[in-house]
Amino acid sequence: MIHMDNVSKAYSTGNPAVNEINLHIEKGEFVFIIGSSGAGKTTLFKLILKELEPSSGTITVAGQELNSMKRKQIPKFRRNIGVVFQDFRLLKDRSIYENIAFAQRVVETSSRRIRREVPQALSAVGLAERYRAYPSELSGGEQQRVALARALVNKPQLIMADEPTGNLDAQNAWEIMKMLEEINEQGTTVLVVTHNREIVDAMKKRVITLEDGRIVSDEKEGGYEHEA
Repeated sequence: MIHMDNVSKAYSTGNPAVNEINLHIEKGEFVFIIGSSGAGKTTLFKLILKELEPSSGTITVAGQELNSMKRKQIPKFRRNIGVVFQDFRLLKDRSIYENIAFAQRVVETSSRRIRREVPQALSAVGLAERYRAYPSELSGGEQQRVALARALVNKPQLIMADEPTGNLDAQNAWEIMKMLEEINEQGTTVLVVTHNREIVDAMKKRVITLEDGRIVSDEKEGGYEHEA
């Protein structure tokens, strides 16, 4: 699903944000990426989404080599990736139904499919009855569930979550992680960048630790106790 071979990314300062990364994540895996601030997690995330270009090395995601991908091909490539952010990134002037429908209209989904699949996505995250609500009327946990529904609605092969529990209390954080785990159990690959030690330690998933732009640990059933 994700293959990075000897990937480095240096910014204008010349210091590599990621340095000679070799990372291989297979279809259907659930993987945590952890590390302190400045370790390279965000750069790695953006490289996989092709928001950044590597300075060297090759990246392949879902069978597509990103290095040779043309700009006009990027939107179609990203249809196979659902992204969840810490700050939700919902459209505040639209209902939650319209927030999710927007993700489908961007990829030119038919109106018939939108009417069928948006309620399905909301039902999957337990918000079927709140479809008329606006983001300001929802709790933080509910807003993140909308963001997750939006990430799911196009049935992506890969879900990438950047600190998805960062703005949530413990109960809502666990609810979001349980949903991600259920999505993974249905065959979707899940990649989560997080600082949440309790969740990482408890879930016993594969844990990759970054430090100074390098992978320093890759544990099959890891936790923060393995962090270098």
